[in-house]
Amino acid sequence: MHTGMDTGMDTGMDVVVDVTTGVPTIVHWGAALTSPGTVLSDDAEQELLASVVAALRRPVTSGALDAVAPLSLVPEHGSGHDGRPGLLGHRRQGRAWAPRFTLVEVESIEADLAANGGGSGAGCRVRAVDEIAELELISEIRLGDTLEIACTVVNRSADRYLLDGLAVCIPMPAHATELLTFHGRWTRELHTERRPWTMGTWLVENRLGRTSHERPPLVFAGEPGFGEWQGEVWGLHLAWSGNHTVIADHLPDGRRCIQLGELLHPGELALEPGESYRTPTVVGVYAPNGLTAATQRYHRHVRSLPAHPTRPRPVLLNTWEATYFDHDLDRLREFATAAAAIGIERFVLDDGWFGSRRDDRSGLGDWWVSPDVYPAGLAPLIDHVTGLGMEFGIWVEPEMVNPDSDVYRAHPEWALTTPGYEPVLGRHQLVLDLAHPGAFDHVLGQLDRLLADHDVAYVKWDMNRAHVQGSGAGGAAGTHAQTLAFVRLLDELRRRHPRVEFESCSSGGGRIDLDVLRRAERVWTSDCNDPLERQLIQRGASMLVPPEVMGAHIGPTRSHTTGRVQSLAFRALTAIFGHLGVEWNILELDESERAQLAQVIALHRQFRPLLHGGDVVRFDPVLHGTEPSGLAHGVYAADRSEALVSYAQMRTGVSLVPPALRLPGLDPDRRYAIRELALGARRAPLEPILLTGRQLAVHGIQLPVLMPESGALLHLSAI
Repeated sequence: MHTGMDTGMDTGMDVVVDVTTGVPTIVHWGAALTSPGTVLSDDAEQELLASVVAALRRPVTSGALDAVAPLSLVPEHGSGHDGRPGLLGHRRQGRAWAPRFTLVEVESIEADLAANGGGSGAGCRVRAVDEIAELELISEIRLGDTLEIACTVVNRSADRYLLDGLAVCIPMPAHATELLTFHGRWTRELHTERRPWTMGTWLVENRLGRTSHERPPLVFAGEPGFGEWQGEVWGLHLAWSGNHTVIADHLPDGRRCIQLGELLHPGELALEPGESYRTPTVVGVYAPNGLTAATQRYHRHVRSLPAHPTRPRPVLLNTWEATYFDHDLDRLREFATAAAAIGIERFVLDDGWFGSRRDDRSGLGDWWVSPDVYPAGLAPLIDHVTGLGMEFGIWVEPEMVNPDSDVYRAHPEWALTTPGYEPVLGRHQLVLDLAHPGAFDHVLGQLDRLLADHDVAYVKWDMNRAHVQGSGAGGAAGTHAQTLAFVRLLDELRRRHPRVEFESCSSGGGRIDLDVLRRAERVWTSDCNDPLERQLIQRGASMLVPPEVMGAHIGPTRSHTTGRVQSLAFRALTAIFGHLGVEWNILELDESERAQLAQVIALHRQFRPLLHGGDVVRFDPVLHGTEPSGLAHGVYAADRSEALVSYAQMRTGVSLVPPALRLPGLDPDRRYAIRELALGARRAPLEPILLTGRQLAVHGIQLPVLMPESGALLHLSAI
């Protein structure tokens, strides 16, 4: 399989797959094996592929088995693999626990690739069987901008098969000796950690029922010292919104591999005769020249998805940190009027509009407009908002229920709990079992009515607690079924209301993955609007998602989550690089603040086509010890005619003056006019200057002396 690319950022990638191993084995995934544009005859291509397989065939060693177990997409213990098997399961009395598959059929799926939004490329479907275990395994491999792999196991027996797990395994080259992994928590999502990939296993398991703040299913491997613009880099992501496992294994024989798959609770999934299970898709990226080029492949993938927005992303105002549960109609109308006056394009009403929801202890699950708060319904507020030229959005949390709610009092059996045990509450709420037909129909009916009866353009879909002891029908673990039901519910609402946009929010960044972005136009990156925290959060998020789907808000002067006080200039510098929003009581602003905020919104709208359509670039951080003292990133126009670049001074540096900012990746022979854009900083701006792209890459531009928690925004325009 081969795809050639010539974007100025990378030189393409090839994948060589050996299908003779039963379950296919990736022999090579990395740099292109031929020059861009090379067309090989079928015979020449087969000769090339055979030579790769022969060159990388591993010898049998003393003290080992007489055959080398292939490191296939689903490694087999029964074939001698001494790491974690890709397929875990058994039948009654423990039978069929170590299957060995034999190749049956290989077919091309190039047409499927185009149908799935993957663009040009290649693909194959490989079918293998184990006649003794009575199992079939189907592997699907697609190669376009990204490498996409999914495997399906089919129960061909008249007996039930208890499935404990099925993961996709991707071999890594021996020189990929460093890992970049992600960790986090609420209000501190997507922080990165570099580590040497030493002998043994690095393991992450997520049992929280959502993609998670703590353990996002994303990992990069690279050659020693890889950075944003240098070194070979491979990235892997599990496109799944539920529980997962990620394993990076350095085996005793020297081979390296990364496995990704859904984590299944004990007894959660049993395949009846004829039933099948398909893994979530593993999405891989490769670049020969650093992390920035690799992650741009993820961005191109997101931009190809059917749900990806095609119109300009409206600047929004979210009411949460301005009003909380205080829903005073006159005050909200005043709020909307002030928002429209400074350039806001979408007004989003947050929690507290429904049922008995006057605080966070009641009302979840009762998705009808509260007559106590809105005696005339939502129409007066919506009419006022749309009359000002703004769109109206609304907050919901469809997967949750408060015990103090009408729906729970009527149907306590709809909660995802384990009978006989006292339920574990989170935020005074339980998970509503959407896999229960009654609960699913109830939520679908209420949300369908809400969207049909009101002029709603946007839904902020929240999910605010983890699954704990969540049992579905029959008492078995219910997270797998709940995740599928969530997807089915959102898909059905999108089908019925195709003009409504959806945001994936889960206490902030708890549900950011490439599967939810098949059905959501935005992710809420974090509940933390503190720009100092947000710099690192958004940097991590940018390694998977592009700016136009990454919610970034200008919050109050004093942060709600950290208590820090920061300038509007620094808050704006940080938020302007995402899908911009405001989460601040703008009625309390003085005239100077109001004018500055309006200026920032106008600036964002001016550069929105560049910010939301260009290539995201990051630059290796300026370090103070192991912590960054300065972070730089930006967006280059695809034709390199323009760029917007941010430098943020996070803390005091080792030196009094930050180093010159070098900007690789621009057109080396073009001259760029560079000017600093004013965001209200209390210092003299940089003097405008003309430099070539080669100069910017080689020696860069000297930054001014910057105070901690401040920065500079540079605009580059080719002349």
